Amino acid sequence: MIVLRRIILLIPVLLGVTFVTFLLTRVIPGDPIASLVSPQASPEVREALIQQYGLDQPLVVQYFTYLGNLLHGDLGTSFSTSHSVLSDLVSRFGATFELTLYAMIVALATGIPLGILAAVRRGRVIDHVSRVIAVSGIALPVFWTSLMLLYLLFFKAHILPAPYGRINPRIDPPTDITGLYTIDSLLTGNWEALGSSAQALALPVCVLAFGVMAPIARITRSGMIEALDSDYVRAARSLGLGARTVVLRHAFRNALMPLVTMVAVLYGYLLGGVVLVENVFAWPGLGNYVFNAITSNDYPAVQGFILYATTIYVLLFLIVDLLFIAIDPRVRTARAAR
Repeated sequence: MIVLRRIILLIPVLLGVTFVTFLLTRVIPGDPIASLVSPQASPEVREALIQQYGLDQPLVVQYFTYLGNLLHGDLGTSFSTSHSVLSDLVSRFGATFELTLYAMIVALATGIPLGILAAVRRGRVIDHVSRVIAVSGIALPVFWTSLMLLYLLFFKAHILPAPYGRINPRIDPPTDITGLYTIDSLLTGNWEALGSSAQALALPVCVLAFGVMAPIARITRSGMIEALDSDYVRAARSLGLGARTVVLRHAFRNALMPLVTMVAVLYGYLLGGVVLVENVFAWPGLGNYVFNAITSNDYPAVQGFILYATTIYVLLFLIVDLLFIAIDPRVRTARAAR
């Protein structure tokens, strides 16, 4: 029932998004035809392209034509690449998904334990250290962190490779199975590609994980403090349960609700396209794609990307609803009562 309700709600949300993005792309100053022809092109050539892409039609006609194409699964043709926007998004999704997947894993593996330790040892050294790390992760711009790490680890120390994208240009990419170079390299036994792709991932993953880890650590700490001060935790301690059981089984489980919501928000943000990080590291993902689309006034590409990002957010929060039911029995009871 929850899934059906969310899917039904998805329709007006996506319809509203298509309308807003359509208007915004037309309001922003710029000439999309300029990216298709040279400055010396004749007026006849420009006019032919305007008619080809339907830009000579009234905005209302253009919008309803766009909606009609959407119903047939057509997101339009990119002005910049001359390819279908859908095929462009699909071809770049693997690069962004691989980057954000590992970044989120690293962020969770570091942020959650840091938040738990900070809550258990409130006011002590680890709590102050976690606060400094969290503030730094939120305050430091990702492009500055990216450039500093590149300068220190690539330019000065020569520990990690240059920002050449997903894999060394001199090494052939692995056979495409999942779209994730590390996984595909493992599945095909291509160890050279695995080493190169892992090295290429190291810096951008660390940059993204550092920024995402900060809110995860803070929300974990606040949720754990509230849980540790609750009556049921006091009761568990009075029954003689061990500290590990009290913290992880009783307190942490009840602190999961806000954490799950935060993770969904952060992962949606990451999947939406880490524009600055992908540009600094020449990563051929969705962030790089939409950045180029915006700078060249590529209407179909921008509209398609925003539609994709909105769908991702709605699906993520659908998953959050289902996780809430699995985590908290009170939610299951409330759903059943309805």
